Amino acid sequence: MKKTLLSLALLANLSYAAPEGTTVTAGPLTALDKLSSFNSVKSAPIPKRNIAIENWQTQNGAKVLFVAAQELPMVDVRLLFDAGSARDGDKFGLASLVSRMLDEGTPTRNTDQIAASFENIGATFSSAAYRDMFIVDLRVLSDPQYLEPALDVYSDIIANPIFPDAAFKRIFDGAQVGQQQKLQSPSAQASILFYQHLYGSHPYAHPSNGTPDSLKKITTNDLKQFHQQYFVANNATIAIVGALSREQAQQVAEKISRGLNAGQAAAKLNTVTPLAKAVHKHLSFPSQQTHIMMGQASIQRGNPDYEALYVGNEILGGGGFNSLLMNELREKRGLTYGVYSSIVPMHVQGPFIVSLSTRSDQTQQALDLLRTNLRQFIRDGVSDSQLQEAKDNILGSFPLSTSSNSSILAYLGSIGFYNLPLDYLDSFNERINRVTSSQIKAAFRKHIHPDKMLTVTVGQGITVANP
Repeated sequence: MKKTLLSLALLANLSYAAPEGTTVTAGPLTALDKLSSFNSVKSAPIPKRNIAIENWQTQNGAKVLFVAAQELPMVDVRLLFDAGSARDGDKFGLASLVSRMLDEGTPTRNTDQIAASFENIGATFSSAAYRDMFIVDLRVLSDPQYLEPALDVYSDIIANPIFPDAAFKRIFDGAQVGQQQKLQSPSAQASILFYQHLYGSHPYAHPSNGTPDSLKKITTNDLKQFHQQYFVANNATIAIVGALSREQAQQVAEKISRGLNAGQAAAKLNTVTPLAKAVHKHLSFPSQQTHIMMGQASIQRGNPDYEALYVGNEILGGGGFNSLLMNELREKRGLTYGVYSSIVPMHVQGPFIVSLSTRSDQTQQALDLLRTNLRQFIRDGVSDSQLQEAKDNILGSFPLSTSSNSSILAYLGSIGFYNLPLDYLDSFNERINRVTSSQIKAAFRKHIHPDKMLTVTVGQGITVANP
């Protein structure tokens, strides 16, 4: 019954309708009309988001962030714990198994009763574990006849899971099937190798879902101990978006946290030791394409250079078909269908990643071009026109990324979890507009080092020169 969770990146689930009183002009637009309309949209000022975030703590210490959204009669709740796979210890996949089993029963409800309770009132529930965070989501109508019973079940699941042995065997078997599927996926194998060799002995190194062997070490007692240690109020952030007053949101937050022990926040993770030199790892795999991942540990959340790196990465490889890498490797040379770069700040240094796949006989050419373009980008920086285009793209898409309750919820959860400023969303346009080309060059020179990167290749029949 687990639902697929929305990404913490740019999220949109949009519907459009003409507002009351709008007159829709009949007849098609001419080509000139279309061009004129496009230019008007492009030159129009980007609206500033005004998302009023309220925050407080529950009586037993859980952090709460709330945004009132009265447009729809819905309430979205996200509970976040600092309990991602980085807290697995030596039992890789532990947090993932907890997320799969969280709704498998409580002392007063079995899994079928839980599913029926949500279904009968049209509520949706989901849980997932990532490297940093464990999240538990609820969406339900704001009317008390739906909201109250949904919160009863939601709170019970969070505070009182029993992790029954019968369900554990079923979930474990399903997890092992997933492990076997990953063994057949070259892209999955590339990702596993990349994190393993980039992070070494750090808790970010192992796969979030564990490995076939590590899962065999996990028992239901491990799940119970993990829950007892990390599912506590002082390790929790509650994000709420919906048609509620401040007082009603406070009641919701208290109801969720009431069943949790106060406990203690998880210990801070150790910082990451960066690579001292370039490293290349290759896995032979029977595929027609070679899957390539190149990168390094970069920055953590809250780093003051984030905006400069974010805008610069939009130009380098984050801007889709408009990016420099896409133009050089796809458009000019046809080496790949797509090449992308990303910067993923986390509790400690998250990865900078460039990824693509290419024909096996073109692997060396693609790698050489990647390295050459990275070095040139860091050496030369960006032009004024590139910078302005990147800003236009980022600022033009940002309102869409905060247009739904669920997308605001995702941002709200991250703001609370990573202790970002409460005006993070409202000040986004201003922070992006302040970025200069010299700041981008300085930030990339400081944080991104092409001569000290990890390169992972997964494919067959190739010989790759040293990086």
